[in-house]
Amino acid sequence: KFSDFPSWLEARVAEEQPKSIAMVCTGGIRCEKSTSIAKQQFPETPIYHLEGGVLAYLDEVAQENSLFEGECFVFDQRVAVTHGLKPSSQYTSCFACRHPLSPIDREHAHYVEGLSCPYCAPKLTEKRRERYQERHLQIELSKQEGREYFRDPKEKRKT
Repeated sequence: KFSDFPSWLEARVAEEQPKSIAMVCTGGIRCEKSTSIAKQQFPETPIYHLEGGVLAYLDEVAQENSLFEGECFVFDQRVAVTHGLKPSSQYTSCFACRHPLSPIDREHAHYVEGLSCPYCAPKLTEKRRERYQERHLQIELSKQEGREYFRDPKEKRKT
């Protein structure tokens, strides 16, 4: 939890005794808050903050010039992004519980596309299972008919 950050930071600094602190996060309001907290807790320690966050870095710095490796978790339908803010090629989310899923999660016996995953299957009621099955059917029918089911509200609709 974000509320644990000040005590976590205090413990890390006490343990590692850094000469400076570099804050690297996605670029949202928590990035600003965490940097502010660090500056308040350690006014004598230089605090560096990646302007615009890692998402701006991934968008602006070409992959061949980048020091970033892997994918960055995001809180939207993309689940994770990489350079150029391209959606993840390996991570998805469970349509039922929205938990991020790795390729290994999708191989689990409890993973059923559009219905359940290892994180929510044991807790699914029959009523919810039926709702998720119907929703998945509607998504598949939309795809077959070439219609959008989910849409990014920032994008223009296809006409």
